[in-house]
Amino acid sequence: MISPLFNPILMPFIIAMFLAITMGGSGTGPSFSAAYGANVIRKSVIPGLFGIMVFLGAFVAGKGTASTIGKELLDPQMMTITIVSIILFAVAISLLIANLAGIPQSTSQSTVMAVSAVAIYYNEFNSSKLFVEIIPSWFILPVVAFFISLFIGKYIYRPMRKRGLTMPRAQNENLKPVWDVLLVLMSCYVAFSIGSNNVANASGPIASMTANELNLPSNDNFIIIMILSTLIIAPSFGIGSSIFGHKIVKNTGKEIVLFGKFEAVIIAFVSASLLLLASVTKGIPTSLVQLNVAAILGIGVAKLGIKSVFTKIEVKRFFYMWLIAPVIAFLLTLVLIWLVDIYNFSF
Repeated sequence: MISPLFNPILMPFIIAMFLAITMGGSGTGPSFSAAYGANVIRKSVIPGLFGIMVFLGAFVAGKGTASTIGKELLDPQMMTITIVSIILFAVAISLLIANLAGIPQSTSQSTVMAVSAVAIYYNEFNSSKLFVEIIPSWFILPVVAFFISLFIGKYIYRPMRKRGLTMPRAQNENLKPVWDVLLVLMSCYVAFSIGSNNVANASGPIASMTANELNLPSNDNFIIIMILSTLIIAPSFGIGSSIFGHKIVKNTGKEIVLFGKFEAVIIAFVSASLLLLASVTKGIPTSLVQLNVAAILGIGVAKLGIKSVFTKIEVKRFFYMWLIAPVIAFLLTLVLIWLVDIYNFSF
């Protein structure tokens, strides 16, 4: 017989696991699209590797982002079972829509907008944290990823290729296993970075809520509770990868631009490093999906030109869904919070 105390707590945990499944689907694209696009990894292997590395990233480097989501955007005392359930449900629905459309989506942006909706409704909005640190990073980091990849592709890789310094070595049978291993390692590095940032979207609110429900000081017990939340939530990323991952990996890895192993390593390294930097320095929840696609676009422009890349239908669909999903999360949260307040409903 389950204690009555934990009966209501099960609801947000179940929703958080559902959210983690949708995040696993969305995050598979930026993690392994490069390796899959370069034909060095089978799709059947991706979910297992992805799930393991996401868990390690959350466990090792996820504290800062979890603290931001769970405590800094909204007073942690307001993270009740009902509010956390609404936030996680709204984010999960927005990401599910993106997954069904086959578009990799930013979990962090949807989560931040959902939490902000609650904060605005209850007049607890931390505008400084959102507008000074978080939102600027959403615009700056993808631009940085694009231009770094463009620079490397145009001024380093292309001259090396023309002089015959890159392709013969890449095609050398003796070096082929080295390139394959390096690319898979870079994909795992991307998944690790996702763990450092995206798991916090579910574990941060869950940790604050659990501390409140158990009447524990959140500052003293937050890390322990977050670790326990991560142990429950992180494995669901692998499940989501196995369900939604193949379609998203195909869209990002095969349909935007064809790239080789050297370019794929650039894409993975640039996007993962920028996200990990945001996670461990400022604990800023940001979008690896957008960093990854920006890096792919940078390489694509270096190879094919700006017109050939940005007129592709897949690129336009990405931009549309990036705008729509966070708005859905914000509005759905606002409506649900209003209904709960009007009808005085709680779990």
